[in-house]
Amino acid sequence: MAVQKNRKSHSRTKMRRAHQRARRVTLSSDQQSGEIHKRHHVAPDGYYRGREVIARSVEEAEEE
Repeated sequence: MAVQKNRKSHSRTKMRRAHQRARRVTLSSDQQSGEIHKRHHVAPDGYYRGREVIARSVEEAEEE
């Protein structure tokens, strides 16, 4: 097992962990309905990239 010769400073440790910070979520709008959703995720209304991928039940369609 490798053993370090010199101690790493706090600055260098934080540089190594920089990619773990919380980032802003990238949002997109659906082409079909204009609904806003996370990138590469299905919109709440069931559309993804302009196509319906999750069919809604008849009861949900009647409510709108």
